[in-house]
This record gives sequence, C-alpha cells and structure tokens, in this order.
Amino acid sequence: MNKLIEKLTDLINVKTIVTFAVTAIFSTLALREEIPTETVMAIVVMVLGFYFGTQFEKNNNNKEDDNHGDNN
Repeated sequence: MNKLIEKLTDLINVKTIVTFAVTAIFSTLALREEIPTETVMAIVVMVLGFYFGTQFEKNNNNKEDDNHGDNN
C-alpha cells in the first residue's frame, strides 16, 4: 500500500501535470475539429516523448548512482 501511495505522489509534479494538461487540451481541440488531427498527433507525440524520455533518463541516473554507491 505504501508503494502505491509513493507512486501516486511521484505522479504529482509539475512536469506530469503539464504533460497531461497539454494532451487533454489538444485532444479536446481535435475532437471539436478546431485544429487538424495531424497537428495534435505531432504535438502530443512530442510532449509525451519528452516526458517519457526524461523519466527514463531520471531512472537510469538513479540506477547508476545506486551502482556507484555499491562499489565504494
């Protein structure tokens, strides 16, 4: 249960909120046909790619830090 709460609190940061907000806003605009779906796809893929790329990099850096700590 504590791990679930920890994961949920990790989701509540500015980068995550902005990512979800941008995705929701552009998806809504596309559904209303106010902007072309191709534009939405390009923007959402870029934002999600950046988000998951930074998360991946953050996790890799944490693992590397843990491994270097074991060698000392």
